[in-house]
Amino acid sequence: MGMGKRGLLATAVTVVCAVTVLAAPGTAFANASRVPDPTPATSTAPGAAPGATPGAPGSLPTPLPDKDLERVRARLDGLYHDAAVATDAYNAAEERTKAQSAQLADLAKRTAEVQRRLAKLKDQAGASARAQYRNGGLTPTAQFLLSGDPQQVVDGAGTVLNGQRATKKLIAEVGRTERQLGQYTDEAAAQMEKLEADRKAKEAARKEIRQRIDDAEKLESRLEKKQKERLAFLERQAARRAQTAWLGSGVLRTATGKASTQGGEAVAFATAQLGKPYVWGAEGPDSFDCSGLTSQAWAKAGHPIPRTSQEQWKQLTHVPVADMRPGDLVIYFADATHVAMYIGDGKIIHAPRPGRTVTVAGAGSMPILGVVRPDA
Repeated sequence: MGMGKRGLLATAVTVVCAVTVLAAPGTAFANASRVPDPTPATSTAPGAAPGATPGAPGSLPTPLPDKDLERVRARLDGLYHDAAVATDAYNAAEERTKAQSAQLADLAKRTAEVQRRLAKLKDQAGASARAQYRNGGLTPTAQFLLSGDPQQVVDGAGTVLNGQRATKKLIAEVGRTERQLGQYTDEAAAQMEKLEADRKAKEAARKEIRQRIDDAEKLESRLEKKQKERLAFLERQAARRAQTAWLGSGVLRTATGKASTQGGEAVAFATAQLGKPYVWGAEGPDSFDCSGLTSQAWAKAGHPIPRTSQEQWKQLTHVPVADMRPGDLVIYFADATHVAMYIGDGKIIHAPRPGRTVTVAGAGSMPILGVVRPDA
């Protein structure tokens, strides 16, 4: 084996210690539809339309019609959706990092064991070579054939045969061990390449999240106090309309399921987190993102589930919305980029988005993709 592979192996072992900075999403970011800049054409210069008043530099004119605030709300929703897509990709990378670091640690352990075994085998081979040197360079077989003592010939026959078998076994074992060591080294090198690629993609996800959140915060900062209050009212109004329509469809008319023991424990955990801030990539204890809240709730209930909302949707058992019970997870949007925990009576607990806290909301206030049950 060349020194290049051994160098890679040494680096792989080092990577295990620093692996938390590695890994990243393997998929591209979905882009939510862009909404044009909501700045209305109303001028704030002298001669502007009555009722328009100048605001802070860069702020949106006041008063701002509801239709324009709705455009602002749509733009914000798009930006935060993009951030949610990147956050799910970032979280998936974190999970992949954990798996890869465990594999590297296991490879390092197995490689060290094989190296020790190979060193021992080579010591044995060296001892045999030294013994042959002490006997004038003659192998045990040659010494046996050249012996003039008939009794020694008879006595040594078995020893020679055993020695030949041992030598062949030693040679074969050295070969197998060297091949195994090479395999482990190649695997470690491949894992390192994956980790490096993931590291770059993860940085791209991190930048995407920060850029989208920064864009949203800049847009919100342009709103004056009354505009922000009106925007918040419009958001609540839209959520109420969606919830009322959802409940009015009768979807929960037959829903009578009670929480399982673990489901009740998960709900209790989620309830205890009310008021804690949303932070992307966070899994508690002081802050959460949407899937960080649901995955930690079920982990505390003794039933670990996938970390991301998309994997929760892919891997957990799907149940009809009409049959959902407290503790089930409600997955939102066509790309499964948001998740909440159903707590009964048509309500959920979720970590909404940056700038918000863990809160109770109507289960139908956002577009539902489906429902999954961790302990089905």
